[in-house]
Amino acid sequence: MALLNLKKRPSKTATVSPELESFLKGYSIEVMPRTAKKISSFKEILPKDTRVYIAHLEGTPIKDMVATARRVAREGYPVMPHLPARIIKDQVTLKDWLNQYRGEADVDQALLLAGGVAKPHGDFESSMQLLETGLFDQMGFNRLHVAGHPEGNKDIDPDGSTKNVQEALLWKQKFSERTDADMALATQFTFEAAAVIKWVDNVKAAGIDIPIHIGIAGPAKLQMLIKFAFACGVGASIKVLQKRAMDVTKLLLPYEPTQVLTDLANHKAKNPDFNITNVHFFPLGGIKKNAIWTIENGGSSGVPADNTQGT
Repeated sequence: MALLNLKKRPSKTATVSPELESFLKGYSIEVMPRTAKKISSFKEILPKDTRVYIAHLEGTPIKDMVATARRVAREGYPVMPHLPARIIKDQVTLKDWLNQYRGEADVDQALLLAGGVAKPHGDFESSMQLLETGLFDQMGFNRLHVAGHPEGNKDIDPDGSTKNVQEALLWKQKFSERTDADMALATQFTFEAAAVIKWVDNVKAAGIDIPIHIGIAGPAKLQMLIKFAFACGVGASIKVLQKRAMDVTKLLLPYEPTQVLTDLANHKAKNPDFNITNVHFFPLGGIKKNAIWTIENGGSSGVPADNTQGT
């Protein structure tokens, strides 16, 4: 029995604008080992070639990460595991992890980030230190994504400025220019298009042209999103959620990212040089729910990889 009974083009896509459909082309999505176990077949919910990030939370054994990467790769999807610098003890550990990903799951891409850990477990504090090891190039990791923060990051800039975040972006830009790495900025999720547009324009004005994959929270209960937003340090755009929570007619309705994505898609259509090239979903309300919403709204033309019908 198929996991989801999805037609080739769900009826909702008939009303989707071509701008939104184009903007969602090539989107990616994030899973964790424990959430991936709940999915019997990714082919039944994700379009072909959808990049699947695997989040590595503190305490998750590397064997579980590699097993998840192997399983997703075997279903035919490009896999991008997280490598959080602050939970990697040393260069020996990093090399061992990369060896396992390459040897057991044929992974050749990774998202490098500091990681949400206050005290580093060992030698690394930042993604830049991971890049400086040279191991990724040596071991055939050709695509490297790094973190972007449209609304700043108080862990990096405790004073509320964007000074350290901006310096890190400039360093990553120079790294992309002096290496052959295929890079992108994968950002924290956000809820307001205006704030994103301003940030993207400012990044470009600073001479940073690394393609941006904008982080978007998938459909979820409003209360859950507000909780995650505070925990992840999402800044000004959280006001969008708070305003929605004050409207009793919307309080109990699930949040969907239709408005923010439509606004960004329309802006991209009018400004082709706008440097958001892809959408990356954080499925905070569940992978299946996010996948259904994306397909219904034209993501990769609304077609899951396995288009067979349930019985």
